Amino acid sequence: MSSNTRAKMVAGAADLMSRRGVNATSMREVVRHTGTPRGSIGHHFPRGKQQLIEDALVFAGKQVSGPLEHLTQSRGAVAGLRAFIALWRQTLERTKYQAGCPVLAVSVEQYVNDATEKDGEPDEAAQQRLLDLANGVFADWQRIMFAALGREGVAPARARRLAALVIASTEGTVAMCRAARSAQPLDDVRQELELVLSSALDK
Repeated sequence: MSSNTRAKMVAGAADLMSRRGVNATSMREVVRHTGTPRGSIGHHFPRGKQQLIEDALVFAGKQVSGPLEHLTQSRGAVAGLRAFIALWRQTLERTKYQAGCPVLAVSVEQYVNDATEKDGEPDEAAQQRLLDLANGVFADWQRIMFAALGREGVAPARARRLAALVIASTEGTVAMCRAARSAQPLDDVRQELELVLSSALDK
C-alpha cells in the first residue's frame, strides 16, 4: 500500500467533509470517492474513521495555512486577505457551491463513530480530540494574520482581535455563500474587512 494511496484518501476525506459534513463521510464513501482499495483502510488507518477524519482535518488546515502565510508575507495583510478570499471564491465556484470548510464542519457537528458506536451515541473522547484539532487549525490561521498585521505596525492586542475577525468572518461567509449559491456575501465581507484592516494600518 503506497503513501500516495494514503494521501489520496486523506484528501478525499477532506473533500467529502467539506461537502457533506463529518458524520456523512464514512470510510466506505471515502473509498468510493477516491477509487482506492478497501483494504487500504486498515493498513493506513488502524484507528479507523476517527484517525482518517483527524488526518483530513490537519490536511485541510495546511491547505489554507500554506497559501495564507505565503500571501500575507509576500503581499502584506490587506493584499494577502484579498487573495485568500479569492481562493475561497474559486473553491465555491469550482464546486458549484457544494464545498464549504471541513474544519467548520468538524466544529459544528457532534461526532459519531459509525464503526463502533451503538444507537448513534456520540463518542465524547473523539469529539474532544477533533474539537482540539479544529481549534488548533483556527488558531494557526489567526496566528498568520496576527503576524501579518504586526509586521505592519498594528499593536498586538488589536492585531489579535482583527485576526479573529478575519477568520470568523471568512468562515461564516463561506457558509452563507453555500446557502445562497452565490459569492455575493463573500464579496461584501471582503470589502468591509479590507476597510477595517486598512483603517487599522493607517493608525
